[in-house]
Amino acid sequence: MPASKTPRFIQTWQPDAVAERAAACAALAAPHASVAPKFFYDRLGSQLFEAITELDEYYPTRTEASIFAAHGSAIAEAVGSRMTLVDLGAGNCAKAVSLFPLLEPARYVAIDISVEFLREALKEVQREHPQLDVAGLGQDFSAELTLPADTMGDERPVFFYPGSSIGNFTREDALAFLQRVRAQANGGGLLIGVDLVKPKHVLEAAYDDTIGVTAAFNLNALRHLNRLIGSDFDPRQWRHVAFYDDTESRIEMHLEARDAVTVRWQGGQRVFAAGERIHTENSCKHAVEGFSALLEEAGFAAPSHWTDPQGWFGVFWARAD
Repeated sequence: MPASKTPRFIQTWQPDAVAERAAACAALAAPHASVAPKFFYDRLGSQLFEAITELDEYYPTRTEASIFAAHGSAIAEAVGSRMTLVDLGAGNCAKAVSLFPLLEPARYVAIDISVEFLREALKEVQREHPQLDVAGLGQDFSAELTLPADTMGDERPVFFYPGSSIGNFTREDALAFLQRVRAQANGGGLLIGVDLVKPKHVLEAAYDDTIGVTAAFNLNALRHLNRLIGSDFDPRQWRHVAFYDDTESRIEMHLEARDAVTVRWQGGQRVFAAGERIHTENSCKHAVEGFSALLEEAGFAAPSHWTDPQGWFGVFWARAD
């Protein structure tokens, strides 16, 4: 493959602007207002998330990387080589690219909802790996996972879902998502990062850092909504709130009105009282045994896992025989 070749890019998902706007407005007008986490990820939101991964408080990225560094040979032996590596929520593609020497994929397919961000990232991947077959899919894989046959080739598919994003799903939605992946993974499997239950103070610091990058990431969802539904959110009128719910075993992120405020959008409005919140994200934390059982319930076989010495994070490999 010539070094100058542009990676193939297919946008298999096209946003339904009318339906998306209606859903966003309905969520804001509901008794407990919410914003779907996907609205974090416009171009700026994707860049802010990459900055979050560099923070001292945000342990998942470096802890996951330490697991691959410490157990790379065992992981590579379990997964095997010469596969189509399907990177779910690829972002800047850095995590998958760091594993190329370990896993030796024959083909790399990156999937993300943030289309412009992914296009730019794939250009760099192709420049650095000119012999690798590289393709990108613009897709909301949380709702539907569709892989065009001509992007997959004949190699067995290995899905890669790092960074603990599975925690954004409820158990029921996580099971449905894993079942969708299983249906596409015949002969291959799933390599997935999972955030594990740990002390509350560690979790809360990771989602409420001292310099406010996570707060900016959360507040940016309001700017994205303004563009989508024509609302008039002023991010200065809101504050970032994050806390761990022991009962649900999850971090919750919210945006809280600093004072009473009226937010308007085309065809509607809502008065938020001072202190009223908009729920923006859940991040569920799992136990090793519970997540292994979830993988088996989704149809995967014989899950194996590796953790860091503190047991803060797990990397799971599950075969799709």
